Amino acid sequence: MPAKHQRSENNPDVTTVALPGRSEHAITVSGRDCAALYRAVGAAAEARDARVLTRFVFANGDQKAFRRDVAGTDGCTVWLRGDTVRDGATVAMQAFAISGTPLVPVRHGGRNVGFVYEDGQARYCRLSGVLPLDPGAPRDVQTRDVLETLAAALAAQGFEFTDTVRTWFYLDRLLEWYPAFNTVRTAFFAGHGVFEKRVPASTGIGAGNPAGAALTVDLLAIRPTNGAIRIEAVPSPLQGSALNYRSSFSRAVEVVGPTHRFLTISGTASIGPDGQTMCLGDCTGQIGRTLDVVQALLQSRGLDWADVTRGIAYFADLADLPAFESACRARGLPGLPLALAQAAICRADLLFELEVDAARCGE
Repeated sequence: MPAKHQRSENNPDVTTVALPGRSEHAITVSGRDCAALYRAVGAAAEARDARVLTRFVFANGDQKAFRRDVAGTDGCTVWLRGDTVRDGATVAMQAFAISGTPLVPVRHGGRNVGFVYEDGQARYCRLSGVLPLDPGAPRDVQTRDVLETLAAALAAQGFEFTDTVRTWFYLDRLLEWYPAFNTVRTAFFAGHGVFEKRVPASTGIGAGNPAGAALTVDLLAIRPTNGAIRIEAVPSPLQGSALNYRSSFSRAVEVVGPTHRFLTISGTASIGPDGQTMCLGDCTGQIGRTLDVVQALLQSRGLDWADVTRGIAYFADLADLPAFESACRARGLPGLPLALAQAAICRADLLFELEVDAARCGE
């Protein structure tokens, strides 16, 4: 059964999607007032008797105002300002909430960094807004430090780093150092046995954070408890492996259990099978190619756009949003539960990137 997209009657800018077969909810809201967005997310979670785990906030405005607006809110908050942002016109928020199961807070370095929960088939750990200890250290040092922090936080909760299925890396001034970041990530993965088990799906986007650190990271780890869940990396029918050009992530990861299947698709852009950028200088063409790649990934696992539970569309320039909307209309796509963000993408010639999750009841 496809996921049900439920819109709040009181605020048409709020979309809440309950993941089929699970107690998780994805909440997406857009607007200009951070405080209003927090209230809307809180109301949507409360209406479903759910507790907010984490919020991604794509806020192009003032950090001090943001901190004032979010004081006293629950869950972990990841504030992001895209590298390419030049004004404060756009704000979007995406939250994850859980209902029907206890949440165990994860603390590391004296602060809350996530939650652990379980559903009878697996234990889940979601870490959010994890930062390096010294934001003034060289970027490669900060990257190693934050990866070690993630590994330590997972280990303290009974997870191994190889249980990681999804990561989000938000790199400040990404285009200045993305290759160096990849070098550190690859070495860390090699040292922790990731390539021998399963490389996580991932997003790497250029966005700053209030701490002024080189990067902040979110992570989802899943540790099956009874053998009923299968987790595997999924290749892209229209792209080669990112490992071929020294970027250590899988195109997607699928989780299949007795009640549902769940697919998390990495940040996807207009990259061809040979690893080269396609449709150079043509944002409309890049959007179309990206949608083709994402659709092929969905269909390779028996899913389609109607099964999408949440996503984020990243634009190097949000002025290209009409081209995306036009492409969606031309394909007859349903109203997708997407947050919109302006941010630098991992190559200077890439103009658009899309990440989505999808789920369906039954195997």
